[in-house]
Amino acid sequence: MNLDSGTIAIIQLAWCRHLGLADNALAETDAGERIYSVQEQADTACFLRLFGAEVFSGPEWAAERARTQSAAQLTRNSGLIQMSMEHGGRVLGAEQLFFADAFPSLVPLEELAVSNEPDLAVALERLCPPDDVAEAGLAGKEEVFVLMDDSVDEPRPVAGAGYSITDGILADMSVLTAPGYRLRGLGSYISSVALEDAMAGGLIPQWRARLDNIGAARTAVGSGFIPAGSRTSVALTA
Repeated sequence: MNLDSGTIAIIQLAWCRHLGLADNALAETDAGERIYSVQEQADTACFLRLFGAEVFSGPEWAAERARTQSAAQLTRNSGLIQMSMEHGGRVLGAEQLFFADAFPSLVPLEELAVSNEPDLAVALERLCPPDDVAEAGLAGKEEVFVLMDDSVDEPRPVAGAGYSITDGILADMSVLTAPGYRLRGLGSYISSVALEDAMAGGLIPQWRARLDNIGAARTAVGSGFIPAGSRTSVALTA
């Protein structure tokens, strides 16, 4: 399964605008080629791989060092940290990027209802480990969808997904599943609900998952998302 060429063009446009590049910069860059976006006063350094093209953005000194590094080295947190250590380099994240452009096939789950109440997203977060809550940021999303277990005396949230609009084009999505309900396909199901809503609104769903989060990557693929690249970034304080 592949993304439509028109979808790819829109994703490239969104990321060009996000990085301050010319609108057609990524579309005109061949696979394996690297763009350097030098911003002398930048307080971050970022390496993006998207549909084979590469973009490094940051101060001139960082760009000079990046020119001697391979894509594999720059994709790892340790690579960017090592080259920016004397400038206070601090990890912001290394994440895989997924996108979708096809409506999912949804079959309603028995005894499970979907709610759009923001308070239920907060309640779900209370059931989950802090690291998972921080990565998903579910309660802070503009649109949330929470899967409720109605089979018990007191209905409880078991999984949730949501999205916020990025650059006016992308629906930046996340998912969170309560520990006792994982590995049942509930995360993929509620993610598909959010995906369908985003696409109905004319948006392209985008999913960002930590490179080391195999479970999140599996859920993304199970929800109909296709891997398209990665982004690694560090904060610079000196």
